[in-house]
Amino acid sequence: MTIGIGGWGPRRKPMSLVREIIRSDLRDLTIVTYGGPDAGMLCASGKVRKLIFGFVSLDVIPLEPYFRKVREAGNLDILELDEGMLQWGLKAAAMRLPFLPTRVGLGTDVFTHGGFETITSPYADQEVLLAMPAIKLDAALLHVQRADPRGNIQGFGPDYYYDEWFARAAMETFVSAEEVVDRIEIVDAETARTNFVERMFISGVIAAPMGAHPTSLPPNYGWDIDALRKYVASASEEDGWARYLSDVIGDDETGYLERAGSVEQLAKLPLPIF
Repeated sequence: MTIGIGGWGPRRKPMSLVREIIRSDLRDLTIVTYGGPDAGMLCASGKVRKLIFGFVSLDVIPLEPYFRKVREAGNLDILELDEGMLQWGLKAAAMRLPFLPTRVGLGTDVFTHGGFETITSPYADQEVLLAMPAIKLDAALLHVQRADPRGNIQGFGPDYYYDEWFARAAMETFVSAEEVVDRIEIVDAETARTNFVERMFISGVIAAPMGAHPTSLPPNYGWDIDALRKYVASASEEDGWARYLSDVIGDDETGYLERAGSVEQLAKLPLPIF
């Protein structure tokens, strides 16, 4: 199946859901992402057949180490896109269109190696544009601060990135949330702003405190730079992934959080400043 993962690099990633995929028997996935540790960990665990991405980075640590290892080994089918092209592909899928025209990518190696086609404007200008194909998703995974069982969600951060387009491009969207409450009332403009994807697009929600760890979830908590550095270091060690899988990810989320630190401690991680 094709799974889109919301968030942006090491920010607002649904890492608890990613870890459950790693623990599962899922294989041969196509992953669509503005990638961070989600991409690297899924590649390291052998879950990914194809990766469609705008970038894969840990931000303050520019190169995601496990993605780099798999990429340099040539063991991965990829479609590397400009960040805007990825957004345009999700929007085309959301609007149930086969493609959207764009100038982005023309004259670049992204166009050369991506297998793209052009389309000529039917109007007087006759401009030749890249036809960005729709990126259809079987499922999208998001992480937010709050959700209710009806599928209402709330994100309180300053930036939702392209999470809404992942949801709208997908047949089903599953959301992990810091808390699941009985009912979210959309009562004013501010409440409506935080409800950035309508509940008609949400197929399921689950409570996952610290579910974005080790990535950040502003304004609740920042990224865990010490945890990310240990993750990066494991990539240069012999059998590093096997040890990381056993010692850090483990068999369940309860154990993962106990090893990472208490929820109370992790919730105090400082927000990054840009």
